[in-house]
Amino acid sequence: MVHYRNFGTCSESIDLEIRDGVIAECRINGGCRGNTQGLSKMVIGRNAEEVRDLLRGIQCRNGTSCPDQLSRAIDECLRA
Repeated sequence: MVHYRNFGTCSESIDLEIRDGVIAECRINGGCRGNTQGLSKMVIGRNAEEVRDLLRGIQCRNGTSCPDQLSRAIDECLRA
């Protein structure tokens, strides 16, 4: 499991595990509870690279967003 520290968002961090290219666990810590819980549930069981590509570049504030930060966490997890 990778613990990714978010930058520029209300949420503080993301705990993420990818197994065989599929997101197995995702927990977004902090932020707007309903949105972050919903996003976490929506990505579990999906191909990590496809999710990363869908979420990359979505902006909320500070040039990023929780979905964009998740795409960066996926990159870090795939490199680990």
